[in-house]
Amino acid sequence: MEPGINPVQPNPQLVWDTINAYQRTAALRAAIDLDLFTLIGEGERTAHELAENSDASLRGIRILCDYLSVIGFLAKSRDTYRLTPTSDVFLNRKSPACMATMARFLNSPKLMSGFTNFTETIRLGETQLGSGGVNEPEFSEWVTFAEFMTPLMSSASKTIAEHCGEANSHRVRVLDVAAGHGLFGIAVAMRMPKAEITAQDWPNVLEVAHRNAILTGIADRYHLLPGSILDVDLGEGYDVVLVTNLLHHFDERTCTHILRKIHRSLSDKGQLINLEFIPNEDRVSPPIPATFSLMMLGLTPAGDAYTAHQHEHMLFNAGFNKPCIIPVPQSPQHLIISTKSIQT
Repeated sequence: MEPGINPVQPNPQLVWDTINAYQRTAALRAAIDLDLFTLIGEGERTAHELAENSDASLRGIRILCDYLSVIGFLAKSRDTYRLTPTSDVFLNRKSPACMATMARFLNSPKLMSGFTNFTETIRLGETQLGSGGVNEPEFSEWVTFAEFMTPLMSSASKTIAEHCGEANSHRVRVLDVAAGHGLFGIAVAMRMPKAEITAQDWPNVLEVAHRNAILTGIADRYHLLPGSILDVDLGEGYDVVLVTNLLHHFDERTCTHILRKIHRSLSDKGQLINLEFIPNEDRVSPPIPATFSLMMLGLTPAGDAYTAHQHEHMLFNAGFNKPCIIPVPQSPQHLIISTKSIQT
């Protein structure tokens, strides 16, 4: 709910804001492209200064900065603008927590086109973005994801590494399913010097993961397994399997099939670590996991954001024990950690 809107009293502001919400996206993307938040953080704070240093028109910069002040990304005092705590941490490129690059993926024309004819999507209950949506083989935007979505993953990758075992443990074989940028498996390898990582994903995406492995100095322990998770032979004997941001792309039946395949690849005492958006059972809270289902409706044939109960059900049917669900610090996601059932 927008600040200042009383949910009890009728108010047209929510309708107005939502109908015009595309303008918020456009304004934020323009500010990121012009690097306004970094310029303001460096001391360029008047419209004249910002226009000159961003190679943009004075009229355009003034209107954009005023708009960003209205919606909470900037604060204005007389003729100067300053960053808010949120924009300083998450949109200033000098900040280690900057999320600005994520717009390259989330606002890419291909992904946004999944919501162009959304009424028809609602009628049919599946994406209009091609036959498989973002699940199509070697979907090109996954390379963009791997290159630009890393800011969202820093806290999760650290948390995953901490739950993989002691830093000076014996040799550990880790399978990173749908590895993407590779940061999750790389974080494990950085923490555990004897860990061997196998990264599975489409060949074009693994190029990014392999590049990141080289940059972090663990390429000699980083192995590539190209192909679809639905078709590729995963092998067996893994001590840990990471499944990060994958299951929400599929229906429950397909998720269970994937989990059974992973179950077969694990050693007897192997551990499965899944990373997901998990809405509460009411499916309308908390906001980010609860609204994530809409993204899956627009982009996939049958994906969804699954509740904890649904994850437990899928894991049980795939032969896993009841999971431990752990919130990721400074993230809207949770880890779902499980092991093989002793009955299997």
